[in-house]
Amino acid sequence: MQLKQLKPHIEKMLPKATWNFDLKDCDKILRVDSGENAVVGIIDLLNRNNYSCEELE
Repeated sequence: MQLKQLKPHIEKMLPKATWNFDLKDCDKILRVDSGENAVVGIIDLLNRNNYSCEELE
């Protein structure tokens, strides 16, 4: 699944969040700025679509 296919799912999950993918980074970092804690949901969404994802601390 490409970013354009993931975008509506992320926007539905986090309608008030600001987020972006850093596709120039070798690790393709997803940054999310949200008042909600959606870490588990985002990781699950990406993992279900064959992307490796983990929270950075």
